[in-house]
Amino acid sequence: MARKRPEPVQVVKQRRDAALSALVHGVPYINYLGIEFDRRGDELTAIMPYDDKLIGNPMLPAIHGGAISGFLEVTAVIGLSWAVLWDQIEAGERDVDEILKGHLPRLPKTIDFTVDYLRSGLPRDAYARAKVNRSGRRYASVHVEAWQDNRNRAFAQATGHFLMPPRNG
Repeated sequence: MARKRPEPVQVVKQRRDAALSALVHGVPYINYLGIEFDRRGDELTAIMPYDDKLIGNPMLPAIHGGAISGFLEVTAVIGLSWAVLWDQIEAGERDVDEILKGHLPRLPKTIDFTVDYLRSGLPRDAYARAKVNRSGRRYASVHVEAWQDNRNRAFAQATGHFLMPPRNG
């Protein structure tokens, strides 16, 4: 019996990028903030492009703390969801085509989220990465760091705990 030929790598990459885009653009608040995600393998970098509407204090000017907090929480939730989704796609438990048809997985629910504002967010693009510390069937812990010009000079960081949706959801 002949085995099915694997799909070309570029096709797999395009389908995964499309699945991530569907996951991200399924949340109106993410669209409002203009957050995008850059995927390299299984690693995500969140990007919040600068926009005047993000400024909280025009005298400095500085990005509003709520926009920073929202950016960090979105990064944590999408990073956590993608980590779980990636594992399910790799194991063959979830079909990318179903996601592309709009059958999006349920997102984790925030239990608590603590933000540390380390310095002012300047009027420029911001970047963030989430690190999943623990992800079980019911609970997950995530740490996020955000920076602007220098990856080693974070302007905010956060730690969050999340209630995981059922794996079949």
